[in-house]
Amino acid sequence: MQWDTGGGVRTKLTAKVADLIYDWNTLFARSMVPAGKVLLNDESLRDGLQSPSVRDPSIEEKIEILHLMEEVGINALDIGLPGAGPRAVAHCEALAREIGRARLKIKPNCAARTHQNDIRPVAEIVQRTGVPIEAATFIGSSPIRRYTEDWTDDFLLRTTENAVKYAVSLGLDVMYVTEDTTRCDPETIQRMYSTAIRCGAKAIVICDTCGHATPMGVVALMHFVINEVVRPSGENIRVEWHGHCDRGLAVANSLAALVAGAEVVHATACGIGERVGNTQMDQMLVNLKLMGVEPWASQDLTKLKQYCEAVSKATGVPIPPNYPVVGEDAFRTGTGVHAAAVIKAYRKNDVLLANSIYSGVPAHHFGMEQVIEIGPMSGKSNVHFWLERHGIPATDDLVERIYQRAKNSDRTLTDAEVLECMHPAAGVQSSLAS
Repeated sequence: MQWDTGGGVRTKLTAKVADLIYDWNTLFARSMVPAGKVLLNDESLRDGLQSPSVRDPSIEEKIEILHLMEEVGINALDIGLPGAGPRAVAHCEALAREIGRARLKIKPNCAARTHQNDIRPVAEIVQRTGVPIEAATFIGSSPIRRYTEDWTDDFLLRTTENAVKYAVSLGLDVMYVTEDTTRCDPETIQRMYSTAIRCGAKAIVICDTCGHATPMGVVALMHFVINEVVRPSGENIRVEWHGHCDRGLAVANSLAALVAGAEVVHATACGIGERVGNTQMDQMLVNLKLMGVEPWASQDLTKLKQYCEAVSKATGVPIPPNYPVVGEDAFRTGTGVHAAAVIKAYRKNDVLLANSIYSGVPAHHFGMEQVIEIGPMSGKSNVHFWLERHGIPATDDLVERIYQRAKNSDRTLTDAEVLECMHPAAGVQSSLAS
């Protein structure tokens, strides 16, 4: 493909869609490739439920969501915090049993504060179900948290050592989590992680608990942890990233963490979680696929919307209409100029072209398609296309009635309102009523 100085495209009708897009994203592609393999840990059923607006789903709903996580290829999930009480224990155990019964590939972990009363229930569930569960033991780390809690350095290190050693003694793999890592001083980070690794932790989780970080801050922190803690330990330690979205940077930060050396990103469906929520799992899946990162480039994500809708329904958190990819409006337009371009692409019998001309995300990758609506900003091409898709002959009179009805409306017409225009009298009345 050649590009002239005026920005025009010299192309043939048979050109591939990829040749019709100048992709600036690829100019520094080598520097934006994840450092190693990429895994995803789903926090929807634990950290995601810390939002004050959610409903804790039933066991049956959680099992449905668990299977959808498996369908979209998510590698691991936090099944809950059994130390929270009998309901949490019952739900964690039910999910673990389902993973074992259905022989799912997804790996479970349980959150646990760094004391025995939280760690012991995890080991007991493992004993009852026979399903290995990793203990995600967490403790605060930042100076502001230490000051508020009156925690000394000695207390943090002693608590870390006791918790990790106790979990290991029960036969549990340990994922050691420091809360608020992105606001913690390097000396404390180094001492806490080094202590956990020395005591047997196999994974460490760097947390942006308050959504404080920017992508460059993430890179700086990741490089410090890997170069000053992980490599000097001489151990094969899995480095994970857990981010929140207070500054709207959760996905960008998570991608930066992967580029800087993280192997695992924690996230939730539609970003549910405390305050403004966590990293959006669905958006991580979309971006990894579009970036061509394996195994996500080859992953079937046609059930992504079903996964998000199941979590939305179970928790009572609605998906905004303009939410990326799975929102109602993500691949829907009523604007004349935009719709006309999509329609022309369809006329070329090229689905990829139609899904790319006015969208940075090809809808068909995720089991969806472009939808042309009719509204006050529509042109007559919208009307013609709508009628064609519904198998209705597009007479000049009918097209004009629908077009005028749309122009006199303050919103997109429903299918029922368009069909009303099939009858001239009804169409006139409806137009006057608008």
